[in-house]
Amino acid sequence: MAKIYKNYINGKWKVSGNRETFENINPANTKQVLGRFQKSSQGDIDEAVKAAKKAQVKWGKIPAPKRGEMLYRAGELLLKNKESLARDMTREMGKVVKETRGDVQEGIDMAYYAAGEGRRLMGETVPSEMPNKFCMSVRMPVGVVGAISPWNFPIAIPSWKLFPALIAGNTVVLKPASDTPLSAINLVKILEKSGFPPGVVNLVTGTGEEAGLSLIDHRDVDLVSFTGSTDTGSLVARHCAKGMKKFSLEMGGKNAIIVMDDADINSALEGVLWGAFGTTGQRCTACSRVIVHKKIIKKFTSLLVERAKKLRIGDGLDEKVEMGPLINEIQRQKVKKFVDIGVGEGAKLLAGGNYQKGKKYSDGFFFQPTILGDVSPKMRIAQDEIFGPVLSVIPCKDFEQAIGIVNDSKFGLSSAIYTQDVNRAFKAVENLDTGITYINSSTIGAEIQLPFGGTKGTGNGHREAGTASLEVFTEWKSVYVDYSGKLQKAQID
Repeated sequence: MAKIYKNYINGKWKVSGNRETFENINPANTKQVLGRFQKSSQGDIDEAVKAAKKAQVKWGKIPAPKRGEMLYRAGELLLKNKESLARDMTREMGKVVKETRGDVQEGIDMAYYAAGEGRRLMGETVPSEMPNKFCMSVRMPVGVVGAISPWNFPIAIPSWKLFPALIAGNTVVLKPASDTPLSAINLVKILEKSGFPPGVVNLVTGTGEEAGLSLIDHRDVDLVSFTGSTDTGSLVARHCAKGMKKFSLEMGGKNAIIVMDDADINSALEGVLWGAFGTTGQRCTACSRVIVHKKIIKKFTSLLVERAKKLRIGDGLDEKVEMGPLINEIQRQKVKKFVDIGVGEGAKLLAGGNYQKGKKYSDGFFFQPTILGDVSPKMRIAQDEIFGPVLSVIPCKDFEQAIGIVNDSKFGLSSAIYTQDVNRAFKAVENLDTGITYINSSTIGAEIQLPFGGTKGTGNGHREAGTASLEVFTEWKSVYVDYSGKLQKAQID
């Protein structure tokens, strides 16, 4: 019988008030049930938010360096349990164990980074226009944060939300994706062991339609931090706007790598393969378009197809496997539909294009690494986010055209260029309309000490990670100290 996992509310593990649960299965082996999880209702959300609101009063008054000590302990525990956390994550969402170790490592890095911010949380001191007057700004917590995280980075992304929020003095209610509740529970158990007081961190599992919307709409949630699809993010924005509450959105991408005629071909091939097929293409930063100079496109495409066909597919717990399954059957059908649309639009199927065949793949959501050639920039497969192992090869005649193709997108998350020309590289940094740009590297591989996020339909202007995350999870307060002994009327005087 499958193990039953509980919500975490006000320092206690407890079942949902409605007693309903849902199954979590292994996408590489659908016969394996990892557990049953609470299908939380409005009542569970109310209880979690109430606990968070009550706890925030005391938590916000604990000195930030002391809050940082708890986060540092969490980083140490994540490091100690890295392998078991990674293996549970692979069973839960399918990506290869080398990548899930990296996912946990991001959580470790963020814990240490946020802990250090507890001794900074910097404001500003500025000169006053009046004598005997002191001016400064300080950061204040927002209050209760509703964090809604996706399934593709089930420890890394919650850590990007929880750890900066906590160091700033907020309390949190986390609602993880229903495809990956186990990793979120594993993370919260570590925070529990790290000494966080009851109510500071709360976890409710369940569907987005019920638990997610209930959290977003709750009157006592002061900020919603959401990562997921652009369609759902738009829904989050509308609901938060009604309640005049803050919201931070990190959404989709249609990321591209430019390969110029002077590029190191082998390096570019490695970067494109990793960007397109790492995490089975299920990253918001995945490379789904490669824009190749016409002088080298024939050679580059031939080598790319050859290498893609050799990628080892299977259960991510096998250290030799390079690409795991898609997250679920709905996503697999969506990917297949997009491939068919691309072929119907006139693209040439160069590799893959279908479910992975063979008996050992029959119980999982496996899909072949897919490459489409002769793609024009306006095709749907070059414009819509697919979120699967599908790569479109687009020719370009020069650098300027390549930049135009990259920017011709409703998204603006990540971009990359392979070139040996330093002038061209800096022009790309200046002209690519994306929140992240890589030079001679893939579109994936962001580090936690820099802002993460994008332009246009990718987000609403906020950034995660780095000190930029503190802009989301804090409110500015300006402070004026007048020690003149008399009333000074600023601009009037």
